[in-house]
Amino acid sequence: MSKIEINEDAVRKLAQLLEESGLSEIEYEQEGHKIRVAKTLHVAAAAPAPSASAPAPSAAPAPSAGGGDEVPAGAVVSPMVGTVYVASEPTAPPFVKVGDTVQEGQTLLIIEAMKVMNPLSSPRAGKVTAILISNGDPVEFGEPLLVIE
Repeated sequence: MSKIEINEDAVRKLAQLLEESGLSEIEYEQEGHKIRVAKTLHVAAAAPAPSASAPAPSAAPAPSAGGGDEVPAGAVVSPMVGTVYVASEPTAPPFVKVGDTVQEGQTLLIIEAMKVMNPLSSPRAGKVTAILISNGDPVEFGEPLLVIE
């Protein structure tokens, strides 16, 4: 049986790409050799609920200079680029609707990135006051998806 040689530089570069892109896994294949790097996704997309005297800080990146759109207070933002799904399958009811009360850790939606389904969990308990995306929409890193107050 032949010994497998690991290209540590390639693994390090893939891990760096993983961090930079916000993906949960990446795979590379060359000359019949495949390298796959994956990590556990921990989503902390928004700040805790605001107190009555202070506005909520945003965990989202600043909007682009040309857009002028602001991230709403209490917004849960996308931790990655991908396609958003509001239910576990096309015929299933959505994970959440406007007006629903959610618990911290509850699944809000799924973001598909590179054929991997990544559940997005609620960063805090609260009431869903707005859903800013539709099923099947492409989303960008930092894009507001829904608002929890």
